[in-house]
Amino acid sequence: MKILVAGEAIIDFLPTKHDGELAFIPKPGGSPLNVAVGLSRLGVPTGFLGKISKDPFGQLLYAHLVQNQIDTKFVIEDPRPSALAFVFVEPGGEPQFYFYGLETADMFLTPADLPHPFPTEVDAIHFGSLAIVRDPIATALLHLVKQVHSSCVVSFDPNIRPSQIPDRPRYLQRWGEWLQFVDILKLSQSDITYLRSDENSVEELVHQWLKMGPSLVVVTQGAQGALAFTSSEIIHVKPPKVRVVDTVGAGDAFTAGFLAKLFYLGCLKKEFLRKIELNNLRQALEFATKVAAFTCTRKGADPPWLAELENTQYST
Repeated sequence: MKILVAGEAIIDFLPTKHDGELAFIPKPGGSPLNVAVGLSRLGVPTGFLGKISKDPFGQLLYAHLVQNQIDTKFVIEDPRPSALAFVFVEPGGEPQFYFYGLETADMFLTPADLPHPFPTEVDAIHFGSLAIVRDPIATALLHLVKQVHSSCVVSFDPNIRPSQIPDRPRYLQRWGEWLQFVDILKLSQSDITYLRSDENSVEELVHQWLKMGPSLVVVTQGAQGALAFTSSEIIHVKPPKVRVVDTVGAGDAFTAGFLAKLFYLGCLKKEFLRKIELNNLRQALEFATKVAAFTCTRKGADPPWLAELENTQYST
């Protein structure tokens, strides 16, 4: 594998109509799992690190990993139940996630479960989302990135869910600790809203974070496109025009597309990220927005396979 994705795998219940009534369909989800699937479908050798339940939902998650050709050597079965999330999608609005589950399997990754020695063939590790606010997995992942950050690219998407953060000051304190070990920081506009204070502009805030560790900060803005910040440059790209079915998983698809393009360009190395050429950065942003846009054309977190993307023409 070239990219290892670490964190939670959960079941998303997506809304539908059945005989005129609201019903829900269980689908594999969780931001890290979605990113792993997106990467693998784009042809990047990808592995997943996390705990998955032995219950029927866990079996669904494991089968999804296998069907998407994701390396499962670091997937650990756990007797606890799977975490669940019910998704509500309002036309033209952001998906709303309601999480259910206490002491679920995904939470219980510990430092003892981490790969040792860490595989030398891994170029990058990606993590974030609910896994960084729930212990013991949050402690385990911090231990992991401390261990590998000097030799491996670290990509981080906090994918902030305010309802799942009981202590905002504590979260912001740990935020500074995470950023020391991060090379690529990916944020959504809603993440920025949660993290910023009134006295800081977005640009000022991003440049503060760049001084703390990351080489790149990427901000997705939905229909407005995406921004990439380095210590000296800002790049903006607009997304292609598509018919949006829903935006579930679009941010994760963007992350997968961005990392995949950097991988194919030969830029997914710490030394290249620090001095990345702007043309390469723009290519990665443009590719990522296309992957995200494609995902928005069908229901749920269902990112494109590379062949599908190559056969699709977009207008801008």
